[in-house]
Amino acid sequence: MSGAPASAAGGTGRRPAPGAKLGAAAVNQASLWNIANILTMIRLVLVPGFVMLLLADGGYDPVWRALAWAAFAVAMITDIFDGHLARTYNLVTDFGKIADPIADKAIMGSALVCLSWLGDLPWWVTGVILGRELGITLMRFWVIRYGVIPASRGGKLKTLAQGTAVGMYVLALTGPLATLRFWVMAVAVVLTVVTGLDYIRQAVVLRRAGLAAELAAR
Repeated sequence: MSGAPASAAGGTGRRPAPGAKLGAAAVNQASLWNIANILTMIRLVLVPGFVMLLLADGGYDPVWRALAWAAFAVAMITDIFDGHLARTYNLVTDFGKIADPIADKAIMGSALVCLSWLGDLPWWVTGVILGRELGITLMRFWVIRYGVIPASRGGKLKTLAQGTAVGMYVLALTGPLATLRFWVMAVAVVLTVVTGLDYIRQAVVLRRAGLAAELAAR
């Protein structure tokens, strides 16, 4: 026995109240409901609503397309803020780590597939963008034991270009604006390919360095 009072040892000398464990569990559960996760959940909920608005009345009504664009814009804005808030205010959770990339790919993927299905966007463009995103996701799992490759400036530009281009295609634009969106999408596709190749290069370098370190440690 140490002879120290129970209070000095961090206790009170009494058994925990019956509801103490339940209270702690409630606090842990409530931590999931932070502003960053709520924004991510809003983005997930917006996906089916966005699809219904985009395809309403055959998918070619300018009013419905404008409403679909508004839903897409809100999703893109929440994507910017939820990650920033999570990092700034230490609101990162396991749910957010899983749900955030799912929400990102769900809104972008649904927009690309719907636009191609409507004939507004070539299927090869959708294939290149979605193929890149799927490939990079698999690449992350391939090298995750050796480290994490941080988001590059090119990757951020790629995301901005994709969001801008897809948003312009969602709107029923005509004339010069329709021509402009073609070139914005062309820039987005180029950035998608270039940043994807750069990510592969970094992943290979990271994996080689990790394997070399493992061999040296043996």
